[in-house]
Amino acid sequence: MSNDNRKFIVEELTALIEKGNAHASFEDAVNGVNMDLIGVVPDGLPYGVWHMAEHLRITQWDILEFSLGPDHKSPKWPDEYWPEVGPEVTREQWEATIAGFRKDRKSFLDLLKDESRDLYEPFEHGDGQSLFREALLLADHNSYHVGEIIVIRRLLGDWKSS
Repeated sequence: MSNDNRKFIVEELTALIEKGNAHASFEDAVNGVNMDLIGVVPDGLPYGVWHMAEHLRITQWDILEFSLGPDHKSPKWPDEYWPEVGPEVTREQWEATIAGFRKDRKSFLDLLKDESRDLYEPFEHGDGQSLFREALLLADHNSYHVGEIIVIRRLLGDWKSS
């Protein structure tokens, strides 16, 4: 693949992961959230805003670590991909979740931009995954749950549509 083609693909994947393109970005979904509502679980739903954001952080971290090499052990599905619902969620937990999500997203994008990494070559570990596939998985997973954060915020009366 030519350098220009690789650059174009990486730029498009980066925009998709960071900005969401046709969807709201992670930042859109979490900015301005009412701290009193981050742990509130609306009736009929299993999770609140923080729980969903923490699930995004855990899953993104897992995708990053899997993409880095074979020594990573993924959390047990589904239990270890979701935080416990119940105890009050603190501002510190919220800030740690947001910071961790952003840090791991940057690390994944740095990995994607690393020209020594082949985008399409299947990893030696796993069952055929490639860096390109993991980037698409990350974008798809994040956009799905970012939408859920917005729905939860709407149900809690904490979303201002423009």
